[in-house]
Amino acid sequence: MAKHKRGRGRPFVEEITDSQRRTLRAIQDFIAHRKYAPSMQELADAMGLSTAASAHEQVIQLERKGYVQREPRKARSLAVIRQPEEAATELMPVPLVGSVAAGPLMLAEENVIGEVLVESNVAKRGRCFALKVTGESMKGAGLRDGYVVIVRQQPVAENGDIIVALVDGEATVKRLYIRGDQIELRPENPRYRPLVIDGETEMSIVGKVVAVRRSTGV
Repeated sequence: MAKHKRGRGRPFVEEITDSQRRTLRAIQDFIAHRKYAPSMQELADAMGLSTAASAHEQVIQLERKGYVQREPRKARSLAVIRQPEEAATELMPVPLVGSVAAGPLMLAEENVIGEVLVESNVAKRGRCFALKVTGESMKGAGLRDGYVVIVRQQPVAENGDIIVALVDGEATVKRLYIRGDQIELRPENPRYRPLVIDGETEMSIVGKVVAVRRSTGV
C-alpha cells in the first residue's frame, strides 16, 4: 500500500484509496442531508453495497487512517475529522478492450474500442487496460453493470484481490479466495454462487482490478 513520506512536523499518513474516498463522500453526504451519522446498513444502502459488513470494513480503514472517528458503544457517532489532500493528478489513457462478465460468464473482446483516462499513479504501476462490467454479481464491491474496471496485467494475485480471470476460456471478474489447495472465485452478491476451481477447470489470472469508473462515455 502506498504511503505519504514522513515530513518535518507532519504525521505519517497512509494514502486513501478510491473506494475509501467514495465511502468518505457518502458519509459526508448522508450527514449533510440527515443531520446525523449513518448506521453501517444505511451507509451500505447509500453506496449500493450488498451488506453492512462491506461498508463497515471501509469505515474501519478510514478510521485507522485518521479520516473518521467513532465513539465506542455509541450509536451514530461516526464523524469525518479530516479531508484527503487534493492534488493535481496527471491523467493517462488506458485502452478499453471490451467487456467482462460480472455475472453470467462471457468472453472478453480483445479489440480496442476506446480509451479511459486514469490517474498516472495507477497507470504507471504496470501495463493496464480497461473492461466494461456486465452483470451484477460484484455489486457488493461497487462493480455494477455498465461500470468500467481498470485492470493491471499480472499472472498472479493475492487472497482477497478482485481479479479478472479466464475460466475455461471465458472471462469473469471475481474476488480471489485461497485457502490451502482450495481456490474459489467469489461474487459479492448473494444471488450468485462462488466458482470452485478444481482439477478439471482451466483458470488463469489476467490481472488485478486496481480502479473502477462509473462510465467512459464510449
